[in-house]
Amino acid sequence: MSTGAAAGPTAEQAGGPALVVVARTAEVLAGPGADERTLAGWERRRLDLVRVPARRDDVLAARLLLRWCVTRLTGGPPHRSALRQHCPDCDRDGHGRPFLPAHPGLGVSMSHADGLVAAAVGSGPVGVDVEPEDRVPPRFELLRRRFPAAGRPPGDATPPNRRSPAVDGLTGPVEAEARFVDGLTRWVEEEARFKAGDAALPVHSWNDAPRGARAAVACAGTWWRADLTDLDRVRNRSAGLSGADGRPGPAGRGGRARAAPGVRTTR
Repeated sequence: MSTGAAAGPTAEQAGGPALVVVARTAEVLAGPGADERTLAGWERRRLDLVRVPARRDDVLAARLLLRWCVTRLTGGPPHRSALRQHCPDCDRDGHGRPFLPAHPGLGVSMSHADGLVAAAVGSGPVGVDVEPEDRVPPRFELLRRRFPAAGRPPGDATPPNRRSPAVDGLTGPVEAEARFVDGLTRWVEEEARFKAGDAALPVHSWNDAPRGARAAVACAGTWWRADLTDLDRVRNRSAGLSGADGRPGPAGRGGRARAAPGVRTTR
C-alpha cells in the first residue's frame, strides 16, 4: 500500500509525495496522447534503433508514461516535461540516469519489461522497477554482484523483517513459492535503489495483481501510487502534439504508436 497522502500530488513541492504509476504497455499506447512525436528528437532516434516491435513499444510507453507523470506532478505544460539523459562514465548524452533540466529538484525514473511499464517522479532521488510476477528471479550470486549492498540471500538467511512473504515455517511447494516471490521482490527493490542512485534509500514493493506485475519504488519521502486513469487530463492535453516544443502538428508518419502485441521478449 502507498505511504503517501490520501489525495494525489498536484504541484511540484519540496518534500511532497512521489507519484508512481504502473501500467501495461498496451494500456498506455491505446489511449490519447500516445504519440511518439511528443518525444524529443534524440529520444525518437534512439527509439528507431530498437528492432524488436514489442520491445520498441515498451520503450515508447515507458517514456510517454514518465512524461505524463511529470506533467501531472508539476502542473506545467507537457513540453516542459522534456527529459535528458547523461552518462558520467563515458560523458555522453542519450543514456544514463534521466533528469529534468526544467525541474532540477525532481527525481525521475522509468522501467519496462515484457509488456509492463512503470514511472516515478518525486522530490530528490527516485527509482522504480517493474517485472512480470512470473519471471524467474536471478540467483542471489548475480544479485550480490550487481548490487553489493543487497546483503544476505533470500530465504532462511534473510532477516525476518526483510522477507516478503516470510519463509519461516513453510515447507515443500509453499516454501519454494515463498522463496521465489522473495527473490523477485528483492530484485525489483534493489533495481529501484540502483536507479535512484542511493543504496540506502527506503524502498517499497508491491504486487499489482491485475497486471501480473511486481514493482518497487525507492524514495526518501512519502509516495502516491496512481492509476493510469489519474493521468487522463494530462494525456488529453498531450494528444496531437508534434514534438518537444508542445505545438500541434499534422497527422502522419510517426503518429500514434501501435499497441504492444503482448509478445514476451528478452529484456
